[in-house]
Amino acid sequence: MLPGDVVGKITVGYQGWFACAGDHQPTPNWWWHWTRDWGQKPSPTNNSIKSWPDVRDYAVTFATDWPKLGNGQQARLFSSYTTQTVNTQFNWMRENEIDTAALQRFNPKSDEGPIRDAMALRVRAAAEANGRKFYIMYDVSGWRAMATEMKADWTTKMSTLTKSPAYARQSGKPVVCIWGFGFNDDARPFQPDECLEVIKWFKSQGCYVIGGVPTHWRKEEGDSRPGFLPVYSAFDMLSPWMVGRIGKPEDSDNFYREVTVPDENWCKAHGIDYQPCVMPGDLQERQRRHGDFMWRQFYNVIRAGCQGIYISMFDEYNEGNQIAKTAESKAFIPEGSDFLTLDEDGTACSADYYLRLTRDGGRMLKKRIPLTATRPTKPMVTNGFER
Repeated sequence: MLPGDVVGKITVGYQGWFACAGDHQPTPNWWWHWTRDWGQKPSPTNNSIKSWPDVRDYAVTFATDWPKLGNGQQARLFSSYTTQTVNTQFNWMRENEIDTAALQRFNPKSDEGPIRDAMALRVRAAAEANGRKFYIMYDVSGWRAMATEMKADWTTKMSTLTKSPAYARQSGKPVVCIWGFGFNDDARPFQPDECLEVIKWFKSQGCYVIGGVPTHWRKEEGDSRPGFLPVYSAFDMLSPWMVGRIGKPEDSDNFYREVTVPDENWCKAHGIDYQPCVMPGDLQERQRRHGDFMWRQFYNVIRAGCQGIYISMFDEYNEGNQIAKTAESKAFIPEGSDFLTLDEDGTACSADYYLRLTRDGGRMLKKRIPLTATRPTKPMVTNGFER
């Protein structure tokens, strides 16, 4: 397959789902995804994030009820709905050579629908302004009527985004991802026939369709329902989920042998592109090893011959596996909080470290630097130089 906007490229999962009261969102003053009770300010007793963001690059932030930061400054958070935030985050992507953002889109008929619609327009503008690509990634979790409503949403709303020069294309076709078919859980109880019909419909619309599929899709076991191999085989690209599946660098080596290489070989034999997931690790669970965990994954999926890489995730502060700028030390988290910071294992790392690590992983994927098991990225930046 010839390179396009996903083959041979680094794609990041982009939630864009944090809102703050007073940010002029189309919903009634929600603290969307920052808190358990979206109607109340973030605080030690009303919190839903695992990692604290570094907000120094944002011109617009919002006060919380958290105690002051360790450096004495007020504890403030960004809103994804603010244009300046989206532009800042896509500028980080540009600075760190991240090619494409997969904009997560959940059931647009839910209460989140209006803000999701608005975020799609903001992402389009930011991608255009920063020379990045983006595409829509539908998540079918909990979306019982997805078989009909997804088609309507694409036809009446999202397909218009493909007119943008920033909308990702592969083999000349607009890219769409559907995440969640075949997962063996109650949130995605769909049958193979209805899933297959949806994939075929998007292909009939001229789309290149990616499947966000279970980790063990090929064997149809574990997190995969049986009987879904025809569904997985219908996608143009497969991107198996990995969050929670490994937690140490050596786990990645085991997956390389037992999962990644066989997956790649199967996809190659069936003419399907393979986009494995690479993640920085859950910071709160001390998985990161100051970048060694993520780099080992880059090394393993690239030496296996993958066609592209999906980073999970760009801004997932709720699960602690974000690459976006994150608190470096206790000076940048609320006093008395139990958030772990990037120096949790004793190695100081700058707030942008995992963005820079992703940059170098992308360079290795694109053969701009040699394949190496030794992480080339230095944890800190001082006066413009890595150290």
